[in-house]
Amino acid sequence: MSSMFIKDDDFSAFVTTMIEAGPVYGPVAKRSRFIFERLESPEELRLDYDVTILPPKKLFFPPAQDLIRFDADEFKSAIDPEEKVLLGVHFYDVKGLDQTDLLYSERNFDSSYMANRQTTTIVASNIQNVSDRAFFASVGAGVPAKGHDAFLTSITGGYVFEPLTERGEALLKHGAFVAATDAQVAEAEKVNAEALTKCKEKHEHSAEDIAAKVAAAFDNEDLWSELAEDCFSCGSCNTVCPTCYCFDVQDTWNVDAVSGQRTRYWDACLTADFAQVSLGEGATENFRGSRGERFRHRFMRKSVYLNDKLGQPACVGCGRCSAACTADIADPVRVIDRIMAS
Repeated sequence: MSSMFIKDDDFSAFVTTMIEAGPVYGPVAKRSRFIFERLESPEELRLDYDVTILPPKKLFFPPAQDLIRFDADEFKSAIDPEEKVLLGVHFYDVKGLDQTDLLYSERNFDSSYMANRQTTTIVASNIQNVSDRAFFASVGAGVPAKGHDAFLTSITGGYVFEPLTERGEALLKHGAFVAATDAQVAEAEKVNAEALTKCKEKHEHSAEDIAAKVAAAFDNEDLWSELAEDCFSCGSCNTVCPTCYCFDVQDTWNVDAVSGQRTRYWDACLTADFAQVSLGEGATENFRGSRGERFRHRFMRKSVYLNDKLGQPACVGCGRCSAACTADIADPVRVIDRIMAS
């Protein structure tokens, strides 16, 4: 599929036409931060954002998602997928979705997630501003993002639009596109390459070396206790992570005592009760009862356990966890550096 070009003056009309055709979600300003939200007008779209508060997985796997509704006689699915466009996703978040797609489609196929995912056209966009805590250039660098339908790059005078699937190509009808010149394609490639040089943080070691060293540190309880000493067990690092996919399921009954809904909620392995299980008769057991054990589990999951399955660490370098951590101890770069030096 050939790369196309649309002028700055025509871009607003392109977004407007897409909005008129169906739901379009993109990054919008939320005070001094950014969130993915349904667009009401092209003026809301902020492709110059650095990073959103929550990753785009929330559109497919919401923080609270009703799965089924039931009453005394029947139950029915609460999932109601809609055809939509997700516009302006950075490549690291596409990689996060790639990982979640794999984990939710293998073995026990998660139809609730995939129903929303399969009805979405994803247009990725270049990173115009890099967040202070990002390190996406040095994690999983050899694994390209692949789950998007088109890629949009801001260049001089407009945007290069590269359709990658039939879904992406179908969006061309909404705008005044012309074939991109070789010079415009080259400029787009340069713009995207330069973004990789602007991360203030980076891993200094390969994923293989990091995995080996972190795995070898598993039994170093003093190290993990030290790293987790200031942890509040709030789970903020899990909550904002684009590759975390754990959830809890709860049934809620209405006042009639015969109807209700089954809902799943994002869950977080850093919280104190995540690994607590019932032993019956009111007794419980927590198999990761200390902060150090929970902190260790997070970094084992991100840098060791899933590497072979995913072909890369279960981390995309967005830096959200670093920014969200109240105690400022969740930064993977700093933690990994400490482990590598131990």
